[in-house]
Amino acid sequence: MKIEEITDEVAERLKISQAEESSQSQEEKPAQPAPQDAPSTASAAMLPELSPGRAMTSKKTVDEVVAELKATPFFMTELEENDDTEAFKALAYEGTPLEVASDFKEQGNECFRVKRWADAKEFYTKGVLVLAAEERKRAKGEPNPKETQEDVKSQRSVLESLYVNRAACHLELKNYRSCWLDCGAALRLNATNLKAYYRSSRAFLAVGRIEEADDACARGLALDENNGPLKAVARDIVKRSEEAAARQKKENERLMREKRRAMLIRAALKARNIKTRTTAQPPEMEDAKLQLVPDPDDPRSTLSFPAVLLYPAHLQSDFVKAFNETDTLAEHLAYVFPLPWDAAREYTPAGVECYMETLAGGLVKVGRKAPLLKMLSSANVEVVDEVVRLFVLPKEKAAAWVQEFKTKKAAEKGVAAT
Repeated sequence: MKIEEITDEVAERLKISQAEESSQSQEEKPAQPAPQDAPSTASAAMLPELSPGRAMTSKKTVDEVVAELKATPFFMTELEENDDTEAFKALAYEGTPLEVASDFKEQGNECFRVKRWADAKEFYTKGVLVLAAEERKRAKGEPNPKETQEDVKSQRSVLESLYVNRAACHLELKNYRSCWLDCGAALRLNATNLKAYYRSSRAFLAVGRIEEADDACARGLALDENNGPLKAVARDIVKRSEEAAARQKKENERLMREKRRAMLIRAALKARNIKTRTTAQPPEMEDAKLQLVPDPDDPRSTLSFPAVLLYPAHLQSDFVKAFNETDTLAEHLAYVFPLPWDAAREYTPAGVECYMETLAGGLVKVGRKAPLLKMLSSANVEVVDEVVRLFVLPKEKAAAWVQEFKTKKAAEKGVAAT
């Protein structure tokens, strides 16, 4: 079944009437009928209207409304498994199934009145087990020959109350799925039970299932458009729908902003002739990233790269979170040096040589005083996974390391060729 949305007009009317309507008290005796507001000429204009697909229902007779409501709503598609063994245990009490179940119901009501939700739920469950077992017998063609039609009608009435009362306990205990399952069971017995529509709607709304909450609420209002608790749920549904729409709008704006920023970065890289490549497993860099600064939305901003300073002679490294295209390597080495692990003080701004790997797998020497943009745009290098990689070596060890690097790369190419 398609779920119609509550219209903007309905939302506006609900806002107007919010100050005058009150929600249902959970301390009421659960076996009593759902409270109803007395209609008046003054309040009639402010009642929550049904969405377009449901508006025609309010003009139909009660029988026509009930017939439409018997079309299975979402929360009536799941059935609870009953336990015959527990039902037999419950039947060990003296009396007919109706008497035993009614006694459990009254005990549950007493616990409910003093907010002992868990205890009330257990009593209601015992009553449910007794009468649900009788229902299954009749469904199998095994009715009790001593039962009259009036007896069956009374049993089903009590079973309906047990389900809807237990649903109230589940709602208080935040067992939301169990709540709407019990409401569905009650509605299969009586499709006009307003408490079942109210409580299932509350349960769905509690877990953010707004469409199902709307469906249950609208079905109840189709039966009684003046029902105060259901109108209160309708107001909450409108509010939650508006909040969800606002969140979605904000998320869409964020995604569009990120998409535009990514496009600006690609355009900036292309304009500067900077080559890039992404691997299958880029490194985790938390909030460090390639970006335009100071304004990521202004194409006139400069590019800033995360960078790694590698010290291969000592198997060490440093991470530079933001290396602007206008920065020189010397500017960053000035605060990185002296290195805490460099006891021999081999690394000084003037005493090191720096290299970058080329596209062909070789090395190119880069100047310490050249801006990063010159290194990236003029040399045959690339930025991998948005991270600039620079090899830094003491001058006296640089030549040997370069030769070792070339030898290793040649060996790798030879293996690949074979």
